[in-house]
Amino acid sequence: MTDHEDRGGREDRAREDYHDPTAGFAGAAPARSALTLRLVLAAFGLIVCALGAAAFLILANEPVLAGILAFLAAVAVADIVVVARRKLRGEPG
Repeated sequence: MTDHEDRGGREDRAREDYHDPTAGFAGAAPARSALTLRLVLAAFGLIVCALGAAAFLILANEPVLAGILAFLAAVAVADIVVVARRKLRGEPG
């Protein structure tokens, strides 16, 4: 068995340089993901888009703009789910 197989899948997915194919190239430090910042920004986007969609639908009677903002809110929810799963898996950031 190789060293890669001995570690198992869980530790392999949480390596610092997992998402950086050029880690260590020319002396560069491994990239680190800013998952917490991404989570905060996604939560902010969710709140702003949800409130904006409600405002455009109720106050301005603009269903197209409300639909666009509702779609962006759904994208923010998906991003929050992805980031939360990565953080639970133990990835740094």
